[in-house]
Amino acid sequence: MASKVNKSEVATFLGELISFRNSLKLIHWAITGKGSYEAHISLDQAIESLVDITDRLVETSFALDGTLEIIIPETAKPKEYIKHIEGFYKHVEDKRKALFPESFSQSIIDDEQEAIQQLLFRLKRLE
Repeated sequence: MASKVNKSEVATFLGELISFRNSLKLIHWAITGKGSYEAHISLDQAIESLVDITDRLVETSFALDGTLEIIIPETAKPKEYIKHIEGFYKHVEDKRKALFPESFSQSIIDDEQEAIQQLLFRLKRLE
């Protein structure tokens, strides 16, 4: 029998996903200088992907666990945005198996991590 996930922890994580996505918009608005147009486009592409991915994960979680009380934490506007993005990727990796044991939820998390890695690739190539 599969272990039951902690609904509160799932709700917290889903709020963190939304806050992270919002932090990317803050980064998007703050970037200037050489390569900023490309960074803006890369961030917009990631944000668009993450909107869909987050929605899918929230709806799947509601289907499995019932309505969750999602609270969106304060959004960070990091100065070192590459470290921020890399740190969030690791955070997702650390939480994924404990909070989303089903293979279809794991697939959605894979999409989340793929979008983050594509963003990191694009941003690092601009440096």
